[in-house]
Amino acid sequence: MNYRTLRHFRALFFPVRCPVCRKIIGADDRFCNECYDKLTPCKENVRIKGASGFYALFEYTPEIRPAVSLMKDGICGNAPYAFGSCLADLLVSQKADRKFSCIIPVPMHRRDMKKRGYNQSAFIAEHIGRILDKKVLKNTVIKNRLTVPQKKLNRKERMKNLENAFTVIDTAEIHGKSVLLVDDICTTGSTLAEVANLLTANGAKEIYCAVCCYTTNKKRDDFYESH
Repeated sequence: MNYRTLRHFRALFFPVRCPVCRKIIGADDRFCNECYDKLTPCKENVRIKGASGFYALFEYTPEIRPAVSLMKDGICGNAPYAFGSCLADLLVSQKADRKFSCIIPVPMHRRDMKKRGYNQSAFIAEHIGRILDKKVLKNTVIKNRLTVPQKKLNRKERMKNLENAFTVIDTAEIHGKSVLLVDDICTTGSTLAEVANLLTANGAKEIYCAVCCYTTNKKRDDFYESH
C-alpha cells in the first residue's frame, strides 16, 4: 500500500485536521484554505554560519504558532505532513533538491525524546525524503548533552550552551556528501550552525538548512516574551 492510499485509508477512521485550527480537511490536504491564506511566507535572506544555503517556509507568527505548538506538545497530528510537504515544494521551486543527497533532522536528547515521544524534526524530514526520494539519516547525529533553551540566552551563552552537545555517530554516512539539515523552527540559528559545522568537520561536503518557521528580527522580542 503506497503512502497516499494509506493516508486515505486512515482518514476513514481518523479524520485529517488542519494543524492550525483543527478543522477536518481532506486526506491530501495540508492546511485548510482559510488558515493557509493567513500564513506569511518567509522572504528574509538568512545566512547560517557553516551552511551554503537556508530555506524557510513561514515567518513565525501567531497564525502559524498553533501548528508548531501542536508538535512540541506531543500531539503531532497532520503538522509534520503539512510542513514536510510544503518544504519539499519550496526546495523544488528553488531547485535546492538538486543540491543535497541526504537529509539529517536536528536531533533531540534522549530525555526530551522520552518526554515528547518523538522528534518532530525527524517526522518532517521523513516527509521531505519521501517526496524528494532522498535518504533520511535519523541516527547519524545524536544530541548527547541536555542544554538550556536557546531563547533564554545571549549570543555568547548560546555558543557555550551548545558546545559539544552533538556527536556524529557514523562519519561514513556523510563523508563527501551534501546534506540537508532540517529543523522545525529557527530563532537565532545557533543550533543549525553548531550542527552544520560539526557535519563539515566530520567530512560532509556541503550543508543546507531547511526550517518550517523563522523568527524574523522584528518579531524576535515578541517570541521571547511569549515563550
